[in-house]
Parts: sequence; structure tokens; C-alpha cells
Amino acid sequence: MAPPEAAAAQSAPPGPDGPRDPAAPPTPVLEAVGVSKRFPGVVALDDVSFTLRAGEIHALVGENGAGKSTLIKILTGVHRPDEGELRLGGEAVAFHRPHEAQQAGISTIYQEVNLVPLMSVARNIFLGREPRTRLGLVDFRRMHRETAELLGGFGITTDPRRPLHTLGIGTQQMVALARAVSVRARVVVMDEPTSSLEPREVETLFRVIGDLHARGISLVYVSHRMDELYRICDRVTVLRDGRLVHTGDLKDTGRVRLVSMMLGRELARVRKEAAAGSPGSAAATAEPVLTATGLSRRHLLDGVALDLRPGEVLGLGGLLGSGRTETAKALAGALPLDGGEITVGGRRLRRISSAAAIRAGISLLPEDRKAEGIVPGLSVRENIVLAALPRLSRFGFVSRRRQDRVVDVFMKRLRIKAASPEQKVGELSGGNQQKVLLARWLCLEPRVLLLDEPTRGIDVGAKAEVQTLIDELAAEGLAVLLISSELEELVEGAHRIVVLRAGAVAGELTGDDVTEGALLTVLAETAPQAPAQAGAETAAADARRAAPDPAPKAAPAAGGGPADVPDQAPAAGPREEDPR
Repeated sequence: MAPPEAAAAQSAPPGPDGPRDPAAPPTPVLEAVGVSKRFPGVVALDDVSFTLRAGEIHALVGENGAGKSTLIKILTGVHRPDEGELRLGGEAVAFHRPHEAQQAGISTIYQEVNLVPLMSVARNIFLGREPRTRLGLVDFRRMHRETAELLGGFGITTDPRRPLHTLGIGTQQMVALARAVSVRARVVVMDEPTSSLEPREVETLFRVIGDLHARGISLVYVSHRMDELYRICDRVTVLRDGRLVHTGDLKDTGRVRLVSMMLGRELARVRKEAAAGSPGSAAATAEPVLTATGLSRRHLLDGVALDLRPGEVLGLGGLLGSGRTETAKALAGALPLDGGEITVGGRRLRRISSAAAIRAGISLLPEDRKAEGIVPGLSVRENIVLAALPRLSRFGFVSRRRQDRVVDVFMKRLRIKAASPEQKVGELSGGNQQKVLLARWLCLEPRVLLLDEPTRGIDVGAKAEVQTLIDELAAEGLAVLLISSELEELVEGAHRIVVLRAGAVAGELTGDDVTEGALLTVLAETAPQAPAQAGAETAAADARRAAPDPAPKAAPAAGGGPADVPDQAPAAGPREEDPR
């Protein structure tokens, strides 16, 4: 559905470095009036009103569990409100399914990529609205042509016939954005759209947002990144504990006040003084608990070497495509290696596999919690104890009493907000899902904890809590490997930083050298020529370089692609089993 002409007339193109100042307040295009929503044991929304004006970019913020996701799902037809009503263009509407909301002109980009991994890029973009020939058959030629044109506007040159799961998370997010834009919407809802993107892709996203705004399309923008909000948004609505706290012009709301309204308290009280400023003498002089040397995998890793000491937070830095995620998976036994050695507690792992790594005390919190972490259909309790079931069983029978004791301890310690341990984890906010994953691995009492983007897509309050928890775990003697795309988070949270480039170690920062300036210097140094990489991060890097996609050379992924991908080369899947 095309945006209303009135909306286009009332809106002005956004400036590149700040929000717009419209001459007159545009009329509402989407409203939620007195909306309430309850789930068993919890009130998700309590008499919340929300107004999206025509042609504006409206920020929706709040801590995890504040009700942002529930409000979005009501606006997009996933949930129906228990009380209150929705209005679209001034008329009351009731969406029973997301498809009805989409037909009405409301398109959504979710924080977690919500596409079909085994389908091609083109099939995902045109899913449910495929172009047809005169005979009623799918017009693949037209679909591929239009997909290539659409992706070209985002700087992506990947083959439209390529299966989605062979692309990196950042590129998948751009495909999801392209799908939302391709639907002629009057409202676009963006839930943490930059959480998987690198800076260059973020700039492309902002350019697209500017184009949408210029066309009179209204946007709801959910993000925990303050710089983004103040750069592109006009107004802001703050939710806390399911209630409306504030709605107003963002330019009149200071950052400190905004964060305080989100948290209901001063930010300084959330995070204690970090212990990660410099490692204690015991951590600095202790023998490494984990040592990795010569980790190699064709096209992915090239002789990576690092060590971790008890009580230390080691940062692993690098741009997307540098091999950070592959290094973490290799240490956890989830990525088979061509060569290299891993030693834990002075004992070499003879057979590097996930099971061997877990037995040795290595736990991995993956980057993509939806695809590789949580089991959405299981309860919070079942997700937490999933890895610990062998320890909680006797003669093959699992003790429910011991389960409940473990779950109770970690729900309190990590402050997991849920109606009860039996609530499905898929119903929780992103931050609470991340805490559930942390609880799963912490209940195994690991010696080494590998954290791949642990604060991705969570708000400032939950982020501060996770950072504090990392400090506390290190203070208790746990060795932590921290991967983050945010330089500030690495510098503030790590004792040392190992920087990767093209799958190899490019440098190491210690002591007073752990600064953003020094880290940027290492990242910006000219990289040696290396063969094209494949894998989870490399596909995104290839797209960003705007070069034709190289043919993946890893083992074929499990399962076949759709019928319209006859010439697709095999690509590396998300995880391979140890062939031994």
C-alpha cells in the first residue's frame, strides 16, 4: 500500500546528522489507545497509549521486559490486546494475524532474523507474493531480477539464488530490511535493526531510512544505542515495567534523563565500579587455564594463538569477517580444525569436539541466540538445565527437585524476569533470553566462558547488568573471552585485547595500551593479501566489499536448497560435526 500523499506533504527529508523539525505536527497514522496485555502471571502492558505521526521516525525505548516487544507484536498483529484499541489512519482496526497487518501497510523488521534459512534470498524477499507468469507459474526470472535491483540499493551484490543460511548474520539482516522495504508499507517497525550490522552497513541503513522518510513513510525505531536515536529520531516513547513513562520530542530530552526514565534509577547504581580496569596481580601472574596455538581452518583461521588466565577478561577484537566467531567456535569444539592445539588446565585436548570442550570446562555463549542458543518452545527451566541434565540425573532419572534448586539460584542471581520457570523462553525479551543462556552454562561451573556478542540487541540497563556480571565472574576466578563489535565495550571490559584480521592475530594490546585509539590503529592497519574467506562472518564481509560472491569451498550444508537454485555451489553450514 502506497503511503498517503498527505503524509508525504507533511514530512521533510531527514538531515544526515540529526532529526527533522517539521513545521506542523503531522496527523497520526497509527495509534494504540489504552492498550493492556496480560500473560499468565505477568502484566506485559498496562494501559499504554502510543501515537505514530505521519512521516515521523519514533523511538521506542525501555529496559528488557519493559513491554516494547509486546507493543510491537500488538501493532503488527501477532498478539491481540486484552483492553484498548488500535487505530490506523484514524479508524479502529483489529488485526488477527500478522498478514492482516502487512496487508494494511505495516511492515516489521525483527531483531532476530525472521526469514527461512533454506530458501534463496529471492524467495525470502518475495515469500507469499511471488510474481507470476501468464500461466500462473512463479516468474523466477523477474523475481531474481527485481531482487538484484533491490539489494543493489543496499550495496549487496550476492546471487539472489543463494540460500539465505550461507550468508552472514549482518547480510541476512539487510535482506530482511530489503523485504520490509519491498512491501509498499505506510508504517515500518524496526526492532534493533543495527544489532548485527557493521558501521558501513549502518550508514546504508540510515540512507534507506532517509529515503523512506522522504516518501512519507512512518517508522517505529527500537534501539538501545543512544547515538542512533539522537541522530535519526524525531520523538521518543519510554516504557518501564509495562507502563507508559514518557512521550515527547527527543531533541528536548537529555540523554541522562532518558536513561534514568528507562531504568527508573540512576545508571551509576546499575553497574558497580568495574574490576576490569586492570587485572589483579594473581590473574596477571597465574598460569593460563587455556592455551591455543596454531588454530587453522582453510579460508577461516590462519594460525591463531592466544591464552586465557583465571580471573581475566580477554577481549577478542576485529572487524566482521576477521575470524572472531570462528575462533570462539574452534575453542568450543564447534568448528573442526585442520591444525592446532588446545590445552586446558595443562592437559591437551586429544580430540577437539564440543563434548570434549564441555567436559574440559569450556562453555560458549553463541552470537545468534535464536538459531544456536535458546529452544523457544521449551520453558525457562528446561532451557537452563538443558546442558546440566547428566549431572542432575541418577540411574537415568532426572531429579526435578535438583532442577528447581539450580533454576531458582540462577534466576535470582541473574535477575531473570519471567512469570515463572515454566514460562516459554520464546516469550521473554531478548535480554532475559540472553540471561537464560548464561545461566545454562554457568550451572556447569565452567573454567572458561566464551562470550560472543553477549550484549547484542539488549538495552542499556540489561547491558550494564551483563557487564557487571562478567566482572563478577572474572573476580571469582573464571577465565572469560569477550567478543564485541563495540570498541568501548571491549576497552572498558577487557584486561587484554587480541585483535584478529583475515583469520590471523594482527596484534595484542595490554596495560595502558588498551585504549580505543590504539585498538582503532591496529584495526586500520593494512591487511596482507589473503584468499577470500567463507563462513558465517565472511559472506557479510564479501557483500560489504561489493565484490562478487566467491564460491564457498567448505563442506556442503545439510539439506538441499529450493528448486530455483539449480546452480548453487555448496556452502558451509552453521555448524559441522566432528568427523572423528
